Amino acid sequence: MKIERKFLAHYIDSSLTATPAYARLGKDLEELTIEMNAEVNSTQNILGETSKSISSYEAQSSVEPFYADPADPIHPRLQKIIDERLVLDNLKTTVLEVHLWEEDEETPGTFVAYREDALIEIASYGGDNTGYQISFNVHHVGNRVKGTFVASTKTFTAAA
Repeated sequence: MKIERKFLAHYIDSSLTATPAYARLGKDLEELTIEMNAEVNSTQNILGETSKSISSYEAQSSVEPFYADPADPIHPRLQKIIDERLVLDNLKTTVLEVHLWEEDEETPGTFVAYREDALIEIASYGGDNTGYQISFNVHHVGNRVKGTFVASTKTFTAAA
């Protein structure tokens, strides 16, 4: 059985406070791909043989286009980054990857999820006559934690 794309859900913390408020990404997006950007190391021994290893990943995704909508929970966060030209710690957030095909049999509406620290980078803003667009990149910076996500409350709980 193939998994439909809509069952891999991506959430980002849109809160302007310390309490997470997860908003699902995807409206107006035809594609959202996490680029893994692996660090590939290659060495050659004295026999002329080559060996390769992967030492790390620098995962990131591009959200493009995001049509600005004041009713969308992520809009105030993105607009604040633009307006105040925020940098460094002010760009920190967390993201969730939720496997909607892996529902807890004992607790309906609860799914396997992974939370990871991330940074929001505004790539551009403005756009054409179709509407105000904000293109942004999400840089995953690590601290990936497995847990569960309750869809009705949009809450993540780390696994024990």
